[in-house]
Amino acid sequence: MNRLVALLYPLGTAVAVVVLWYVAVLALRIPAYLLPLPGAVLQRMREDGGFLLAHSWVTTYETLGGFALSVLLGLPIAMLIVASRPLDRALMPWLILSQTFPKIALAPLIVVWFGLGVVPKLVVTFLVAFFPVVISTIVGLRSVEREVIELALALRASRLQVFWHFRLPLALPSIFAGLKVSVAFAVVGAVIAEWVGATAGLGYLLLQANANLDTTLLFSVLIALMVIGLVLYYAVELIERIAIPWHAVIRLQDVTVVP
Repeated sequence: MNRLVALLYPLGTAVAVVVLWYVAVLALRIPAYLLPLPGAVLQRMREDGGFLLAHSWVTTYETLGGFALSVLLGLPIAMLIVASRPLDRALMPWLILSQTFPKIALAPLIVVWFGLGVVPKLVVTFLVAFFPVVISTIVGLRSVEREVIELALALRASRLQVFWHFRLPLALPSIFAGLKVSVAFAVVGAVIAEWVGATAGLGYLLLQANANLDTTLLFSVLIALMVIGLVLYYAVELIERIAIPWHAVIRLQDVTVVP
């Protein structure tokens, strides 16, 4: 029952947005080439459903690939930074500096380096999604109370046992928080990558729709991107619920708070 009530809130918000959208177009007499009616967008999505699905798969593939790379590389790098003070001092300033460069500016250079295939898309998506994974993992691993570590060491636990049985489990909530941010960023990264040298994908369709002033296609693509982002976000959240059902954040999601 609680989950059904929780589902009604976003659905109600979506209905309200669509109603306001419809009223604004009619009341302000906004031309269709600037803002089409919701019905026109839905009709376009029905007519071009297969076309949008094919391009959505390309973007989803790039998103998942870049996100997987960010996890496979981000987690070990974060663990090494936490384990080694010299590595922390050597790598962290460069990791922070890497986030000051706009990825859209780096995308053309990455295409020059790696060509026009799927590799540059994965690289750009990885660069966008990488930082949240690293930072959240570092914060989680360092947030373990010192007394817990000292108790484990007093019981003659090895460094590996301390990490596996204490640091990692207690860091999982922070890690999953970073993963949820990362997977949302990965969708953005895939779109950015497709703006440079792509022949397929929702980012490519955005450019085509914008060039042709095809606003119904533009809004159809935006809706498809929102669906992909929501599905991937809640997929990570589902894995979180399975992995750490004991954590307070998970248990409180099933509790109805009465104001």
